[in-house]
Amino acid sequence: MGNSFYKTGSVQIPNFTLESGEKLDEIELAYERCGPRNAPVILVCHALTGSQYTVGTKEDPGWWHGLAGDGSYVDTRRYQVITFNVLGGCNGSTGPASTNPDDGDTYRGKFPVLTVRDLVEVQFVALNILGINHMRAVIGASLGGMQVLEWGAMYPDFIDSIFPIAVTPQFSDYAIAFNHISSVAIQQDPAWREGKLPKQGLSLARMIGMITYRSDVLFEERFDRNHIKKDGQSTYDIESYLSYQGEKLTERFDADSYLRLLEVMNSHDLGRERGGLENAMHHLHVPVFAISFTRDLLYPPEKMREFVTKLQQLGGAAEFYEVDSKFGHDGFLVEFEKWGHIIENRLAQLAVADARLEA
Repeated sequence: MGNSFYKTGSVQIPNFTLESGEKLDEIELAYERCGPRNAPVILVCHALTGSQYTVGTKEDPGWWHGLAGDGSYVDTRRYQVITFNVLGGCNGSTGPASTNPDDGDTYRGKFPVLTVRDLVEVQFVALNILGINHMRAVIGASLGGMQVLEWGAMYPDFIDSIFPIAVTPQFSDYAIAFNHISSVAIQQDPAWREGKLPKQGLSLARMIGMITYRSDVLFEERFDRNHIKKDGQSTYDIESYLSYQGEKLTERFDADSYLRLLEVMNSHDLGRERGGLENAMHHLHVPVFAISFTRDLLYPPEKMREFVTKLQQLGGAAEFYEVDSKFGHDGFLVEFEKWGHIIENRLAQLAVADARLEA
């Protein structure tokens, strides 16, 4: 389509009112935007510790560069792809580590409580500021998938389709339980109580998360009870791996953002204040292409299959795909050859349908 570009920047939004009624006088929302300027727009929503850098560059590839980029399944030669760092995040968007313009202090624990709907609403405002008034699709997984579902419920006339991946229409009690343990791990770190960076607590929270993101099959295949020598002592390979993952996150993520976004995930319920889930489904008029992964502990595929089946029974356009993966929930970050074509093909079908309407 030509006239392709790659840009990162931020949108300034004044006077934003959250779902709770609390107001933020000033919001900054960081974004990555790439592809032909006149191409159909696809919004990608990132997961808990993700960022706006979905595609990235050749020198510094983004977190989903295996799915989105030039010649990829979401081809940035055909589509304009945009991702925002979520409100409450820590990669350039307003969040707990930002300065409160009212008093000049860092928000930290005083940052307002957010919901998935807040994240979607502020992105809607930002898109309008950027001059985007319609999108071909919204795609995202995990926390990103929660946003995708809310996009379908809140702004169906603004989008042609949604691709909720590795998610369910409601966040389960089982998943909330793990989030609670992670939150407690951070809040019981003495450093957090003293207003300092709780590296030990955040590291432990990440280790807890990693156990739920992968499957027992993958852990056993990869580690096989192997031992390694570390600091003169023998330790299990799996122990070393989890410690490494925990320590790595503390170098790039803010603990208060982590806490706030865990709360956001806990709030996820498509039927909340909509008369229940089934009633909310009656108003979901946008085509749904859902993808789940086997062995996903947090978002069981059967829950999404039930959701899609019900949508179909209600007359909605919906399809469900279950991808076999040893990676469990983290299947959305790997093995793109197993499921990337689903998105590619459905986007192509939408393009054909759009061309017919214009003809």
